[in-house]
Amino acid sequence: MRESLRATAAVPAAHVRTRRSPRFGKHLAVTLATALSTVIASATLVATQPPAADAATGGFDFTHPQVAATGLRAPWGMAFLPDGSALVSQRDTADIMRVSPGSAPVRVATVPNVSPGGEGGLLGIAVSPTYAQDQWVYAYYTSASDNRVVRFRLSSPQTQQPILTGIPRGQIHNGGRIAFGPDGRLYVGTGDAGNSANAQNLNSLGGKILRIGPDGTVPADNPFAGSPVYSYGHRNVEGLAWDEGGRLYATEFGQSTWDELNYILPGRNYGWPTCEGVCADTRFTNPLLTWSPAEASPSGLAYAHGTLFAAALRGTRLWTVPISGGKAGAPVAELQGTYGRLRTVAVGPDRSLWVATSNRDGRGTPAADDDRIIRIPPAAH
Repeated sequence: MRESLRATAAVPAAHVRTRRSPRFGKHLAVTLATALSTVIASATLVATQPPAADAATGGFDFTHPQVAATGLRAPWGMAFLPDGSALVSQRDTADIMRVSPGSAPVRVATVPNVSPGGEGGLLGIAVSPTYAQDQWVYAYYTSASDNRVVRFRLSSPQTQQPILTGIPRGQIHNGGRIAFGPDGRLYVGTGDAGNSANAQNLNSLGGKILRIGPDGTVPADNPFAGSPVYSYGHRNVEGLAWDEGGRLYATEFGQSTWDELNYILPGRNYGWPTCEGVCADTRFTNPLLTWSPAEASPSGLAYAHGTLFAAALRGTRLWTVPISGGKAGAPVAELQGTYGRLRTVAVGPDRSLWVATSNRDGRGTPAADDDRIIRIPPAAH
């Protein structure tokens, strides 16, 4: 725009000077130059001023975040009770904290047999879809010998029912996210436990997304008869979410090149360790979206209002991804660098987006009140 205005102005200024007296021409040239400078400045302002931020990203008002809880230690999983409060698992202490906005977190249980270390410990947590009747709480944790899923009642966490055992454990890549799907089945994200061969081995529970009944039985419609394996070829799955059409999405840590957002279909192979990110091998299902680990390292995942929300650890931001029919739009970063490492994100019964930090996990720089849970309120309509 500036170049066009300058070229147009040069012609009339020269033309006037050839037809008027030198003094008159000089005066007119100054007047035109002043006016032109004003036009150029205005045009420049319009062209370079950034657009106003959209306060309603994904249906939530990111301009008014609220600190709902402080003083937690490496919170990992989050699930909601019928009264609207959240159960939050602490990885390294094996405590389950009950969080209600405006009140200090309260320890309601300590899960026995947890063996914290590295990326292992008390990880995912889920509440039974029929909690009001059966009171079951489900937890994924690292024991001395494996990763496992158990269920118990908050009043008696020592009385555990093993639901799924024998998931490989390690100092890294323990997976750990569990969530009930819209079909009433329990889905379990696992990692390769530092042994990449686990991901392609259908006899190993590592590097998979698993699907089981609430009592641990294998559903008859699983893709591999008699096996809890739902999808495989994963490096480390820590986020699971479904859209309103029942489509399953998962976040996955890459090694050093690409982190992934995947659309999960039963029986599919997602490529690790042969492929990291998109590749041309037709044996594998490519991700919907990739990020560099420095801007993501994605853990928890949630869905609302046509948008996926991915909590980024190393990336210290919340990625918002428009999603439609299993296809992803351009991601937008929110909360970038505001609260540090983000581990978990969930949509609460209060219609707010709940986000847990992970600054006391040994890799962050904790603030005095870390770890925190942040609530992002729904946008006003």
